[in-house]
Amino acid sequence: MITLRKIGTLKPSTRLRKCANVFRELGRSFASGKMVDMNYLEGLLEIILETDLPGNSDAGYITEKKSLLHSVPDQEMVWFCDDIYYFLINLLGISAADWDFYDADGTALSKKNRLKLPIRPYLDHIRSPFNVGAVFRAAESFCCDSILLSSDTASPDHKRAVRTSRGCIDVLPWEITDVTSLEGRRLGPVFALETGGVDINSFQFPDSGTVIVGSEELGVSPEGLLAADNSLGRVSIPTFGAKGSLNVSVAFGILMQRWVEELLKR
Repeated sequence: MITLRKIGTLKPSTRLRKCANVFRELGRSFASGKMVDMNYLEGLLEIILETDLPGNSDAGYITEKKSLLHSVPDQEMVWFCDDIYYFLINLLGISAADWDFYDADGTALSKKNRLKLPIRPYLDHIRSPFNVGAVFRAAESFCCDSILLSSDTASPDHKRAVRTSRGCIDVLPWEITDVTSLEGRRLGPVFALETGGVDINSFQFPDSGTVIVGSEELGVSPEGLLAADNSLGRVSIPTFGAKGSLNVSVAFGILMQRWVEELLKR
């Protein structure tokens, strides 16, 4: 861990950024049960108070945090450190990115106890690795047995997809295949998550099958729609806002919750 003396020699903006990062690391230490030097924490807060904050910001928040430091239970210190981290990066005008987030335990996911059903998504021209990772996370939560992807969907191996999936890419098997091959693979019927389809509240979900999920910009491809229309057709989620559309991973999560709920009732 960098010494307090070294932090104090840095220029103000670099010093505050370093303090933010150190608080983030100390929060992880608390989360994992490691011992943390509380005097070191107090010294960090002193350094922040002695530093001119950007835009003449009020240091009252840090003063309050310092006064509470020795009264916070150990199990709550991860939140204490996290609050200071976000206070500082917001002060510096830094936006937290997806890769800044972390799981508290940091352990690999186990496949042993997960419920698996013969259902899965086909990702059709989804270019964003963030969306691919988010779909993997929802698919793992809602019992999918695998994930199928078009060749021009962002790779699940992309670092942003891996990060967003929170380990789910290592749990769910996946493969690249052509959407026109779905009907001949004996994976059950095919349907598309697309506007202009049957309301999700009245759609008859199959006992097994594949849902085609398209890109946010263009939706499901013509080939995907043809495959769906030759099978179970299209299902839509009614929306009531001005935008009238959902992020693809959010829409997929809504559909999967409904599909699994129906299957578990049968």
